[in-house]
Amino acid sequence: MRKSRFKEIVKRELKGPSLTVKWALASSFFIFVVFTIFAVITYKTSVNLIVEKEQENLERIVIEVTNRLSNAENELTVTEVYEAIKTPTPSEIGEYNQRTAVGTLLEMDNVIAELGAPALFLSIYDTNGLLLFETQKKPTVLLGKEKQEAKIETIGEDTGFLMIQPVNSKSARQKVGYVQAFYELSSFYEIRSRLLFTLILLECISLILSSVLGFLLSSYFLKPLKLLRDTMEIVRKNPQSDAHVPAIQSRDELADLAGIFNEMLDRMRRYIEQQEQFVEDVSHELRTPVAIIEGHLNLLNRWGKEDPEILDESLKASLQEIVRMKSLVQEMLDLSRAEQVDVQYANHVSNAKEVVYQVFNNFKILYPDFRMTLDDDLQNEVVLGIYRNHFEQLLIIILDNAVKYSTDRKEVHISISRSFNEFEIAIQDFGEGITEEELKKIFNRFYRVDKARARNKGGNGLGLSIAKQLVESYKGRIDAESVINQGTIFRIYIPIVKDIAIDVLETTS
Repeated sequence: MRKSRFKEIVKRELKGPSLTVKWALASSFFIFVVFTIFAVITYKTSVNLIVEKEQENLERIVIEVTNRLSNAENELTVTEVYEAIKTPTPSEIGEYNQRTAVGTLLEMDNVIAELGAPALFLSIYDTNGLLLFETQKKPTVLLGKEKQEAKIETIGEDTGFLMIQPVNSKSARQKVGYVQAFYELSSFYEIRSRLLFTLILLECISLILSSVLGFLLSSYFLKPLKLLRDTMEIVRKNPQSDAHVPAIQSRDELADLAGIFNEMLDRMRRYIEQQEQFVEDVSHELRTPVAIIEGHLNLLNRWGKEDPEILDESLKASLQEIVRMKSLVQEMLDLSRAEQVDVQYANHVSNAKEVVYQVFNNFKILYPDFRMTLDDDLQNEVVLGIYRNHFEQLLIIILDNAVKYSTDRKEVHISISRSFNEFEIAIQDFGEGITEEELKKIFNRFYRVDKARARNKGGNGLGLSIAKQLVESYKGRIDAESVINQGTIFRIYIPIVKDIAIDVLETTS
C-alpha cells in the first residue's frame, strides 16, 4: 500500500538541480581537480626526468670522446681521430688500474656503440673548423669555438641538445680540435605527446566514470532523503494520511532522521486525534446537561415562571447541571493537558515522600470519619520524574475514588516502597469492589461502573482516564485489582530520577 501511495505522488518541480546531481557534480569536479594535479605533476616529472637523462647521456658521450682525442700531441687529423675513437687496446687502459681489462673494454665499446644512435649527430673538427669526422652524413658546420654546455637549440627544422667541447692535448697543453654534438629530441617530443595524450584520455575517462559513479553513489546514499521528501509530500497533501517513511537499514544519521521524523508524525497525529476526541467527547457529554437546562428554561418560559415551586426547582436543576458542565470541561482540559505532558513538563521532578505525606495529611483533615493509614518502606527520599502538581492530582484522583466508593468500612490504606528504579504506591479501599469484566474498562473515558450511583456521587467517568494518562505520559504504569464486596487496590509505578541520600553522600565525600 505504501509503495503504491509513493508512486501516486505528483512530483513538485524543483527550483534548481537535485541534491543527487549536485553531489555527483561536486564529486566529479573534486576527482577531476585531483586527477588533473596528479597528471600535471606526473607529466612534468616524467618530461624533466627524460630530458635530464638525455642530457646526461649526451654529456657523457662527448666527454668520453673528448678524453680519447686529448691523447693527441698535435692538431687533430682524420687518421688520429679514427685511431682515437676505435676500440682501445689493453695498453691504453693502464689508467684504469682499479678495473679489469675486460670490463674497461666493454665500457669503451658501449660508448662507441652509442655514437651510432639515429638521434645523435657528432662531428669532430680541427682548430680551423675543418670537418674530420661525423657519425651521420649530414651537412654540418662548426657553430662555435667556445665551450658550450648542452642546451636545447633549434638548427634548421630540428630541435635538440647542442654541445660544443674544445679538445686540449694532455701533453702539449694546447687546443687540437673541437667536438660538436647535436642530439635531436624528435623521439622525446613524440613520447611527450603520447604521454600528454594518454593523461588527457585517462582524465576524460576518469571524469566520465566519476560522474556516473558519483551519481549512482549519491542516488544510493540520498535515497532516504528522497523517501523523506515523498512522505512529506503525502502528508502535505493529506494531513490525515497514515504514511510513514519506510524502514531504512543503513544505521546512520539518515536512518536516525527517518526514525525521528516518523516519531514526529506519530506524535502530531496523536495530538490531532486527541483534539478530535476532545471535541467529540465534550460535545457528547455536554449534550445532556444543555438539553436539561434548555428543557427547564422552556418550561419556565411557557408557564413555570409564575409558579414559585417550579421556578425554584428549575433554577436548582439548571445550576446543578451548570456546575457539572464546569466540572466536565475542567476534567476534559486536565485530560488534554495530561496527553501533552512530554511537551510542557518533560524535565519537571518532585519528591515522592514529601508529596505523598502532604496529600495523605490533607485527606485525613478532609475526611475525619475515615481511618487513613500510611506504610512507608522508603529509607530515603527519592526524586520522581513527574511534575509535582500532576503527582498530587494523580494521588487525589485515586484517593477520592477510594473515599467515594467506600461502604460501611470507612478505611483507606496507603503504602509506598521502592522496586528497583521505580517508586511504587498502593492505595487500597474496602468498598463495593469491581467485577473482573468492568475492571478492564475502568480507565476508558466516561466509563462508570454504576452509572446511576456515579452520577449521584458527581462522577463524570474521566478521573481514572486522567490518572492513567498522567502515569503513562511520565513513563509509568498503573493497574488495579478488585474483589466484589471486599474492595479495590490501585498500584502506581513511577520512574525514580535520583536518590537524595546517595547524592548527599557523594557531595560530602
